[in-house]
Amino acid sequence: MLHRKIYQLCCDGREVCVFLRDQQRWIERARIIDIEGDLVTLRYETDEEDEVSSWEEMVRLESIGSVTQKLASVSRGNVEPLMTEDCPESERIRNRFTDLNPD
Repeated sequence: MLHRKIYQLCCDGREVCVFLRDQQRWIERARIIDIEGDLVTLRYETDEEDEVSSWEEMVRLESIGSVTQKLASVSRGNVEPLMTEDCPESERIRNRFTDLNPD
């Protein structure tokens, strides 16, 4: 099951986070480049002390404990989301600040 899902993520080319059980560490913002047998090739970057390094690492499928991917993100700033004018009223996002202060 995990092998099929990792293959699907490889084909999609999306960024994932991978937890390596044997090393007890996360590899964040990685791309699954290739799968050959039980070897999975990951490519990722690290940013340490004003230096960006690119890494390509081969890990065994059995050492992968978890794979996560970001589905969406929303800015936490006080930014009004864009809405289309033809959006139904029931599906519109209401501003919580104007709902709380009806003056």
